[in-house]
Amino acid sequence: MSLDPDDLLAIGEVSRRSGVPVSALHFYEQLGLITSTRSSGNQRRYRRHMLRRISLIVVAKRLGIPLSDVQEVFESLPLDHAPSQRDWQRVAKLWRQQLEVRRTQLDHLQRELTGCIGCGCLSLKACRLLNPEDELAGDGPGPRRI
Repeated sequence: MSLDPDDLLAIGEVSRRSGVPVSALHFYEQLGLITSTRSSGNQRRYRRHMLRRISLIVVAKRLGIPLSDVQEVFESLPLDHAPSQRDWQRVAKLWRQQLEVRRTQLDHLQRELTGCIGCGCLSLKACRLLNPEDELAGDGPGPRRI
């Protein structure tokens, strides 16, 4: 028996297979991350290829990637049929670029945490060296150098 990416799965089956609660599936659908059709009994049915999208959402959440970033990356993927290998490669390239930006930001934050957090202010002694006369205060409250 071959599995077709367009086979329809009940919402309970998708929830069981993905480990994602039904309520989260509804939420992802509201955001446009996944889509379903309706059976003659008005029950949601998901195409099998939605499991891959849901898996990527789960991984992104584990990595702390906001759903808004997932939405941006998924915008170029078709919802009505299984994405091609070229589609997935394009998405992977875009996501790789976004992750590189995040990695750079995290590296910068890590360096800042060893001294000062960008004039929030954690150390008045260090702050006088890095921010003489409290020049950064004019830029507004909170950390300014990050």
